[in-house]
Amino acid sequence: MSELLFEIFCEEIPARMQPRAEADLDRLVSEKLKAAGLTWTSMATFAGPRRLGLVVEGLPVKTDDVREERKGPRVGAPDKAVEGFLRGAGLDSLDSCEKREDKKGEFWVALIEKPGRATADVIAEAIPEVMKAFPWPKSMKFGEGDKAQRWVRPIQRLLCIFDGDVVDFEVFGIKTGNLTEGHRRMGRGPFEITDFAQYTKVLREEGHVIQQREEREAIILEGARKVCAEAGLELVEDAGLLTEVAGLVEWPVPLLGEMDPDFLDLPPEVITLTMKTHQKYFAVKRPGEAGVTSKFVVIANQVAPDGGKAIAAGNARVLSARLSDARHFWDNDRKTPLDEMAKELSKVTFHEKLGTVADKVERVAALARELAPVVGADADMAEKAARLAKADLVSEMVYEFPELQGAMGRYYALDQGEAPEIADACLDHYKPQGPSDAVPTAPVSAAVALADKLDTLVGFWAIDEKPTGSKDPFALRRAALGMIRILLEERLKMPLLDRAIPRADFHLASFAAKQAGGWYFSALGGEGGRDLLAFFADRLKVHLRDEGIRYDVIDAVFALGDDDLVRVTAKARALQAFLDTDDGAALLAGYNRASNIVRAEEKKDGEGAFEGELEAGYLAAAPEDQERALIAAVNTVKGEAEQALVSEDFEAAMAALATLRAPIDAFFEHVTVNSDDPALRRNRLFLLSQIRTAVREVADFDKISG
Repeated sequence: MSELLFEIFCEEIPARMQPRAEADLDRLVSEKLKAAGLTWTSMATFAGPRRLGLVVEGLPVKTDDVREERKGPRVGAPDKAVEGFLRGAGLDSLDSCEKREDKKGEFWVALIEKPGRATADVIAEAIPEVMKAFPWPKSMKFGEGDKAQRWVRPIQRLLCIFDGDVVDFEVFGIKTGNLTEGHRRMGRGPFEITDFAQYTKVLREEGHVIQQREEREAIILEGARKVCAEAGLELVEDAGLLTEVAGLVEWPVPLLGEMDPDFLDLPPEVITLTMKTHQKYFAVKRPGEAGVTSKFVVIANQVAPDGGKAIAAGNARVLSARLSDARHFWDNDRKTPLDEMAKELSKVTFHEKLGTVADKVERVAALARELAPVVGADADMAEKAARLAKADLVSEMVYEFPELQGAMGRYYALDQGEAPEIADACLDHYKPQGPSDAVPTAPVSAAVALADKLDTLVGFWAIDEKPTGSKDPFALRRAALGMIRILLEERLKMPLLDRAIPRADFHLASFAAKQAGGWYFSALGGEGGRDLLAFFADRLKVHLRDEGIRYDVIDAVFALGDDDLVRVTAKARALQAFLDTDDGAALLAGYNRASNIVRAEEKKDGEGAFEGELEAGYLAAAPEDQERALIAAVNTVKGEAEQALVSEDFEAAMAALATLRAPIDAFFEHVTVNSDDPALRRNRLFLLSQIRTAVREVADFDKISG
């Protein structure tokens, strides 16, 4: 078994593209090798500022020989049929075929022998195709004619070695070789390469390059923690920044720098984001304390003769200049009250069919006031918070740093003397923005967050801008998941559609036109409301997946039309637990049998033919003990389940259903439903229909897979 080493050496690859490029290279090369019939023991990719490559271990030197049999025409078929068969099989005559026989007679079978190909030839053919089809998010074109390149940055070298030898091919006018280059300053090279082990050793020891991104990340994190600990401080860790910085350096050297302490009166988020966004620095804090210090960690790309003092000092000067700009934005924004900023939102379009951000604020404010009692918030405070929550979108600071939306609103609100609850809502109403983000728990924040997300969902549903496939440009899935998490974690009972389409003077369904009194909407109801509820059901399935709640169980509960997510979730959990028991599984089987029988007979007698009450005479004198027992059980269960559902004791409702298991089993064992007596048949079908109705009061068991 042999080894393949392939490296594309080019000008600087954007750091954010490197992880995806590694995955794409792995996928595309794997597809080509598998299509050629090759197998291997391991494949690893690597990427850095100036290189992208992979190493494949355990490749055979050639593909396997292939023997293929292809059935042809019958013996004695017309010459043209035989000639076409031979041509398709790539054969010259029937000498390479043999006769076979089946029930229809004798026929020809072509025996096609395909010798294996040299793996080096497969590689020489596959890699150029991979490179020409490589899916960079953005690429550049260099050169003209046959030698024109379309790559993320201009390519300088191609290294390709298989089994110790160079694999000869050419891409974009560049021929492969066995040379690579190292660090620009500390070990440029070039270096002659023989295999991956020597490649790694030479790059590290002579070229001062660590080609594996994961290893660079580990060195950066460990070194940054170390320089902070030596100063009695603690690194503010940031996984995204770590990955980005690892894509900027080939030989990472963490250094501790210090900015002007006077900038510490800026909000810590401003300092941290300025460091991260503009300079790619890590913030530093004191152990056990919030906020940041004047120290920062910068990752140098070389070992400096003075230990990095000049590098740290130079970066400190650049950071001070950046923070001076941030201070200017901060001071300017504080001169303008938030309610004045909010007036400028009328100049910002939210969506061409849904009006401006100011229009959205009006809708959210009205909805937040209505939701306030649900979450236990003061209605006036919830409405005011909603009117101010998005005002910072027009601030200079948020214009420069969009990531600070909400956070700056909170600082400006506190600076202007607003109540802490209102200030917190400015920050928290965007939450949660991801699975690891906390939900807003303060009542005012929760009211505004729910109102904002619900308005977004209903508005976009009304204009038919729904997520399709993997596309979700307006983050509607995230909005729905955010609502679900807030409602479930705070146990807030709120029928969604009733709240989404509240009253005649302020509908929240579909945008129509601006009239006196506000933005008016036509009703979303009917099919649109059901579709939006189904969307919530799909998001709830995703949220509850880790609990082991099955998709079909949630479908069964949602099918009843309940749109209170807290109640739906509690019922789904209880139903899942019930179905996991022997009684639950047996009842499901019994229900399916009863439902199938009724459904089959309804095709003869008409849909709904067996809905209704049992005839009085049948109730009094059912001929079989088992059907009398089942009648009594169904009547008892209907009452007990109904009472349990009203009190939302879903475990009790499931326990009531469980009592149907034994009488249903006995009924089917001893009673013939389709009796020759028309009255008995009709009443027994009525009885089975009542079982179906009683069970469906809890959930639509037709949605549950057996």
